[in-house]
Amino acid sequence: MLATTIPLLLLFHTSLALNQEGLLLLRAKRGLDDPSNSLSDWDPRDPTPCNWTGVSCRPASGGGAATVSAVTLPDLGLSGPFPSALCLLPNLSFLSLASNSINSSLPSSSLLPCPSLSHLDLSENLLVGPLPTSLPLLPFLSYLDLSSNNFSGEIPHSFAAFPRLQTLSLVYNLLSGPVPHFLFNLSSLQELNLSYNPFFPSPLPHSFADLASLRVLWLAGCNLVGRIPPAIGRFANLIDLDLSSNSLQGSIPPSLARLSSAVQMELYSNLLSGPIPGGLSNLTNLRFFDASMNQLSGPIPEDIFLAPKLENLNLYENNLTGPIPSTISRCRNLADIRLFSNRLSGPLPADFGKNFPLVFIDISDNSFTGEIPAGICAQGKLEQLLLLDNLFSGSIPDTLGRCRMLTRVRLKNNRLSGDVPNAFWGLPHVYLLELAGNFLSGGISPAISGAGNLSQLLISENQFSGPIPVEIGALSNLSAFSAANNRLTGPLPASLESLAQLWQLDLHNNSLSGDLPAGILSWRKLSQLNLADNSFTGGIPPELGNLPVLNYLDLSGNALTGAIPTQLQNLKLNQFNLSNNQLSGAIPPLFLSGAYKNSFLGNPDLCNDLTKLCRSPHDATEKHRDFLWLLRAIFILSSVIFVAGVAWSYRKYRDYRKGNLGLDKSKWTLTSFYKLGFSEYEILDCLDEDNVIGRGASGKVYKAVLSNGETVAVKKLWFISKKENDDMDQSPDHGFEAEVTTLGKIRHKNIVKLWCCCDHKDCKLLVYEYMPNGSLGDLLHSNKGCLLDWPIRYKIALDSAEGLSYLHHDCVPPIVHRDVKSNNILLDGEFGAKVSDFGVAKTIGKGSKSMSVIAGSCGYIAPEYAYTLRVNEKSDIYSFGVVILELVTGKLPVDPEFGEKDLVKWVCSTMEQRGVDHVIDPKLNICFKDEVCRVLSIGLLCTSALPINRPSMRQVVKMLLEVRPEEKPKPKPKPKPVMKDGQLSPYYYEGNSDPGCIV
Repeated sequence: MLATTIPLLLLFHTSLALNQEGLLLLRAKRGLDDPSNSLSDWDPRDPTPCNWTGVSCRPASGGGAATVSAVTLPDLGLSGPFPSALCLLPNLSFLSLASNSINSSLPSSSLLPCPSLSHLDLSENLLVGPLPTSLPLLPFLSYLDLSSNNFSGEIPHSFAAFPRLQTLSLVYNLLSGPVPHFLFNLSSLQELNLSYNPFFPSPLPHSFADLASLRVLWLAGCNLVGRIPPAIGRFANLIDLDLSSNSLQGSIPPSLARLSSAVQMELYSNLLSGPIPGGLSNLTNLRFFDASMNQLSGPIPEDIFLAPKLENLNLYENNLTGPIPSTISRCRNLADIRLFSNRLSGPLPADFGKNFPLVFIDISDNSFTGEIPAGICAQGKLEQLLLLDNLFSGSIPDTLGRCRMLTRVRLKNNRLSGDVPNAFWGLPHVYLLELAGNFLSGGISPAISGAGNLSQLLISENQFSGPIPVEIGALSNLSAFSAANNRLTGPLPASLESLAQLWQLDLHNNSLSGDLPAGILSWRKLSQLNLADNSFTGGIPPELGNLPVLNYLDLSGNALTGAIPTQLQNLKLNQFNLSNNQLSGAIPPLFLSGAYKNSFLGNPDLCNDLTKLCRSPHDATEKHRDFLWLLRAIFILSSVIFVAGVAWSYRKYRDYRKGNLGLDKSKWTLTSFYKLGFSEYEILDCLDEDNVIGRGASGKVYKAVLSNGETVAVKKLWFISKKENDDMDQSPDHGFEAEVTTLGKIRHKNIVKLWCCCDHKDCKLLVYEYMPNGSLGDLLHSNKGCLLDWPIRYKIALDSAEGLSYLHHDCVPPIVHRDVKSNNILLDGEFGAKVSDFGVAKTIGKGSKSMSVIAGSCGYIAPEYAYTLRVNEKSDIYSFGVVILELVTGKLPVDPEFGEKDLVKWVCSTMEQRGVDHVIDPKLNICFKDEVCRVLSIGLLCTSALPINRPSMRQVVKMLLEVRPEEKPKPKPKPKPVMKDGQLSPYYYEGNSDPGCIV
C-alpha cells in the first residue's frame, strides 16, 4: 500500500508545480486523441506551459506572470470533440485547430466563456450539426473560420449580432436555407466567404451592398439566382469578388466598373448574357477578370485592355463577336488571355504581344483571320500558343523560332502555308507540336533534333514533302508521330527504330518507299501503325508480331510482296488491313474468320490456307488443273462429312443442354433496346466456357462473335436461390433489374451500351457492346500498363468523368453507380472509356437513401459510406477520385506495399514526406508532369474525407477540361436548348438529342 502511494504522491507533487493554465491545457489534451504524439512535450512537471508545442504566452498586465495568449495546433492529426477547457483560459485571444479531425457537434456551451478570444479557426475538421448560436456572445471575436466541416441547417439569426467580426468563412459546409440577408448588417465585416454550400435558390440580398468595409466577398456555388444588383458598385473597398458557379442571369451591371479597389473578379459559370460593360479601364488595380462559361454576347469592349494592371483575362465559352480590340497593344502586364469557343473574328492586331509579357494564349475555336503577328512572342515568355480551329493564313513567323520557352503549340485546322521556320522545328521545350490541317509545305527540318522534349508531332493534312530526316531518331520522348496525307518521299529512316516511347505512328497517304523497318524491337509501346497508301516494297517484317500492344495495323495500298508472317497471329488486332498489295502464299489460319474478311482484298496471289494449295501463275498445265479439281472434290466431300458430323454433335450437345440446364430456346424472352442484327439463339450458342472473358460478383462475361461479324459481350448473372436470398434485402433478380432499368434508357457515349436482355426462369443474360481493350483495371495493373501513356490516361479520366456526370446531373432522377472502380471502366479499341456494371446502381430523389448493406469495392468506398450507409453522388465522386489516383500512380487501390493504408492515404503521406515525384507512375513521360500534377490534385479533391469538400462530377469534368482546355470538342450544331430545373442545360452529347435521361 505504501509503495503504491509514494509514486502517486510524487505525481501529485509534480503537477502542483504547473500553473492553473497548464492544468487547463492538460485537461484539454486528455479529451483529444493524439496519434502522432505531437503534444508529447506537454509536461505536467513544467512550471508553465509557455514552451509547449503550439502554446504562446505574453506578459500579463500589471507585470504579473506570463499568461497563455494563443494555442495554435493545425494539421497535427488530432481527433475527438472540441476541447472546451481551452475556453476557460482567461487571456486566450488566438485559437487554431485547423486541418485536424475534430469531430462531433459544437455545442454553444463549449465556446463559452472564451472572454478574450478574437481569432477562432476550426476549418477542415469533421464538425457536424448546427452552427453554435452562442458565437456572437464572444465580445472580441473578429476572425471566425469554420470552413470545410459538415455543419448543416440554416445560419442562425444570432449571427447578425457579432459586435466586432471582420472575417467570416463558412465555405464548404452543408448549410441550407437562403443566403441570409442579415449577415449584410454586420458593418464591421471585411471578408465574407459562404462559397460552396447547398443554400436554397435565392437572389443576392439587396442589403448586401451596405457592407461599406467589405474587401472580400466569396459567394461561389451558393445557388444564387436572379440578377446581379446594380448596387454592387457601392463596394468601394472590395478587392476580391467571386460570384462564380451560380445561376445568375441577366447582364453584368455597368456599376461593376465602379469597384475601384477590385483586384480580382470571378463571374464564370453562370447564365449571364448581354454585352460586357464598358468602363473597366477605371479599375486601376484589376489584375484578374474571369467571365467565362456564360452567354455573353457582343464585342469585347475596347477599354478592358486599358485597365493598367490587367494580367489575366478569361472570356472563353461565350457568344462574343467581332475582333480583339487594338487597345490590347497598350497592355503592359497581360500574361494570360483565354478567349476560346466564341464567335470572334478579324485579324489580330499587328503588334499583338509586342508590349506585354504573354505566357499563355488560347483563342481557339473562333474565326480569326490574317497572319499570326510576328511579335506575339516579343517578350520571350510565351509558353503555350493555342490558335487551333480558326482561319489564320500566311506563314508561321520566323520570330516564333526564337520563342524558346514554348512548351505547347497547337495551330491545327487553319489556312497556314509556306515553309515552317527551321528553328521552329527545334524548340527545346516543346512537348506538343500540332500543325495538322493546314497548307504548310517544305520538308521536316533536321533541326528537329533540337526538340529533345517533343512527345507529340502532329503534322497530318499538309503539303510537307521530302524525306523524314534521320535526326528524328534523336527525339527519345516521341510518343506520337502523325504525318498522314502529305507528300513525304523516300524510305523510313532507320533511326525511327530507336524510338522506345512511340505508341502511334501514322504516315498513311504519302509517297514513302523502300522496305519496312525490321529492327523495331524497341517499339514495345506501339499500339497504332498506319503506313497505308504509300509505295513500300519488300516483305512484311515478322518482328511486327512481337510488339506486345500493337492493335491497329494498316499496311494497305502499298507494293508489299512475299508471305504474310505467321507471327502476326500473336497480335490482338482491332484494325487489320493488308489489302491492295502483292502478297502471296497462304493466309495464316487465325485470320480466316469473318472478322478479317476485308483485310486481304486486292492480293490475287493469296490463297486460303485450308487447301494447302496456293495458285501460281506458272502452273498452267492441264494435268495440274485436273489434279487441282480432284483435290478440290476430295476437299468438298470431306468438308460435307465434317460439317454433318459437327451438326450431329451439336444437336446432341444442344439436346443435352436442354435436358440438363433447362435452356429451351423457344421459351426465352428477348427485350431489345436497339435495332438488332442477331437473335437470342445466336447468343445462347456462344455461352461456352471457352468464350469466358471475365468473372465478377454478379456473374460471368462471355465474348460472342456473331454470324454478321459483330462482336458482343454477354453477362450471365449468377443464380441466387430463394434460400440463399432469405437474409438479403435484394431479390435474386435485383442485379438484372437494376442494370436493365438503368442502362435500357441511357444513351451516352461514355456509358456502355446495352443491346438487349434475355430472360428465362432463373437465367438472366445482358448483351452489351464489346469493349476490345477490356477493363481499365486489368490493363493498368498488368504488364500491358505501358500501353497507357499519359494522353490516353487523361482521356480515360475525362471520358469516365463525363459518363458519371451524365448519370448524376442529366438523368431524372439522378443515378448513383455505387461501384465505381477501374474494373468497371471499359476501354474500346481507341481507348475511349465507358462506365459499366450497374448491378448495384440506385436512382435517388431528394436527399440520400440508406442501404442495409454496403455496396462497393475495397479501397473505393467513401469513408462516410462505410459507417452511415448513406447513398448520394459524393460516394461515387470519392470512388472516381481513387480511379484518378490509380491512373496517376499506376498502383492498386489496396496493396500490401501500403501497409495498413489504402491508396488515398499512401498518396497523401508519401507526398508529404517525399514529394509528388514519388507518387507519379515512373512509366509516365516527365514532359507531362504539370498535367499529371493537376489531375492528381483533382483526384485528391475528389477523395476528400469531407463529402462537402468533394466537387460535383460536373465540376470534375470542367476541371479536367481546364487541364487540357483544347481537348474540348469543337461545338457542332446542337438541338434547341432545353429548360432543365428552371435553367438552360448546356450538356448535349453525340448521338443524344435529349440532354437528359428519364429513368
